[in-house]
Formats: sequence, C-alpha cells, structure tokens
Amino acid sequence: MSLMVIGTGFGRTGTDSMREALTMLGFGPCHHMWEVMAHAEQKRLWRAVAKGGAPNWAELFAGYKSCVDWPSAFYWRELIEAYPKARVILTWRSPESWWESFEKTILPAIVGSTDQESLGIALVANQVFGGRPQDRAHAIAVYRNNVEAVLNTVPAERLLVHKLGDGWAPLCAHLGVPVPHEPYPARNTRQEFRAALSPQ
Repeated sequence: MSLMVIGTGFGRTGTDSMREALTMLGFGPCHHMWEVMAHAEQKRLWRAVAKGGAPNWAELFAGYKSCVDWPSAFYWRELIEAYPKARVILTWRSPESWWESFEKTILPAIVGSTDQESLGIALVANQVFGGRPQDRAHAIAVYRNNVEAVLNTVPAERLLVHKLGDGWAPLCAHLGVPVPHEPYPARNTRQEFRAALSPQ
C-alpha cells in the first residue's frame, strides 16, 4: 500500500473532517496527528524524524492510504516526490480565521505541554513556526507562505484547494469517485478538540 492522497494544509483547516471524508471515500486509513497521539510506535517514529532522522516514508505510512494534518503536512514537498501518483489536497481557510482557531486549540496545547519530546513542540512550534507560534503576525505569515508554496509547486492538475464548506463535489471530482449520500463530515470543533486533549 502506498499513499494515494497527500494533504498539505495546516492543522485547523478542516483536516479532521477531511480525514473522515477520505476514509468514507475509500482512501482510509488516513494518517493525521490523532493517529500519532494514539499509537506509541507512531510517536517514536515521528519524533525521530522531527529530530532530524532520515524518514522512511514506507515505514511511517505503513497501512495508510492517505495523510492530512501535521506531522505529514510539514513534509509535503518530500512526499509529493516520493509518491508522484498521489493526488494533493490543500485544505484552506482565510489566514485570519485559521489563526483564530489555532490560537484557541493547538497553540494552548503546545504552550501548555511539559513533554519536551512532544511533536507539538519539536515539529509544530519549533520547525513549522520557528519557535514563535504565539507571534500572530509571524504565524499568519508562515501560514500564507505555505499556501503560496503549495500553489507554486504542485501542478494544477494534481492539486485541489479545498476550502471550509466546499463539501463533497470538488473533492470527489478531484479523486474520481462518486459523491456519497451521507453529508460531508464536520469534525473536530474547538470543543471536540479540547475534550480530546483533556485527561480521561
């Protein structure tokens, strides 16, 4: 099994809904940060990569047909080369609305973490945002630069920009599959995000 779909959008751009949508369309299992958090081996493998280890994509994505969200979204340039037949999806929302969501969900989880091995710190805070995730102007600039890089790098015929609220039609057309009868999933609201991170 190799990756058939690669997501390039930051967390809080509808990635968990996209994960569920891809699974419903037959492109699951879909790799997402929740997968890393749920599996000790995934944590070990990705932490090694975040520290500069050479990634073994086949090992990191063993059993997965698609990937969205961090950590994989940070490595999209390498992944689109490693899987040249995979379709590419950029989940997107306006930079300002992205920050508003990020600031209330992922950012507190990173800032509040006491685990120095955390991928949230090693990858998201330090590598994605250069150690300045709390700097609104800087974080928004990083977000914009990622969007621009994807648009300038991925051939148009291989890329779908999927905006919040776009639903099934453009996604199914991009992947060449029929539109399901079920509604497009709406997952991982702020409340759900916080509940998932709360101690059980």
